[in-house]
Amino acid sequence: MGISSALSSIIGGSQQFILSFISSNGYAALLVLMILESASLPIPSEIVIPTAGYLSAQGLLNPFVAFTVILIGSLIGIAIDYGIGFYLGKDVVYKHLKLFRVKKESIDAFDSWFMRNGAFAVFVSRLIPEVRGLMSIPAGFARMPLKKFYAYSTIGIVVWNTVLMAFGFYLGKYAAKNAELLLVSIAAFIIALYAIYRYASKRMKSGPKSEMRG
Repeated sequence: MGISSALSSIIGGSQQFILSFISSNGYAALLVLMILESASLPIPSEIVIPTAGYLSAQGLLNPFVAFTVILIGSLIGIAIDYGIGFYLGKDVVYKHLKLFRVKKESIDAFDSWFMRNGAFAVFVSRLIPEVRGLMSIPAGFARMPLKKFYAYSTIGIVVWNTVLMAFGFYLGKYAAKNAELLLVSIAAFIIALYAIYRYASKRMKSGPKSEMRG
């Protein structure tokens, strides 16, 4: 498979491709995928991290090493987006949104939410499916202190990664042998993630204004 085809499959979020990619390339694949995901490319961490947990339960990965690699990849990815916001600024980013694969409405919503809630918004955004990486850009716009940015980001990322990793490990250890339990577990997990996403989206659009905690 060529590089362009591989990237298209990764960015397309192909579950089978991601499973095969991680199975074949191990920790290196996890690092690459999580850097891309945290840098706002449409890589589904909801698939990548549970897959790492699943493969860990099968004995193909060490769960502690996998978790550490995922965390490192996440931190590198958010640093890229923070740097984009910090060094390029809002005007340049808005002018080249297609290049960053980001919608203006999304950046506006996150920028507004960040200005209302500051560091708390950075933490909470790490727990929201699909849009977890976007908060790094507004944080860069606002030149949020790096220590605070990484502290709140890391807490949120660790919580998110732990939940997804544990879910994948559970599937690999117990539910994979029971088709009915497997389907129920996946359905419940997807519903929970969707509920979190819907609630957080509403809060971003209509949450009470507060002074930014810079």
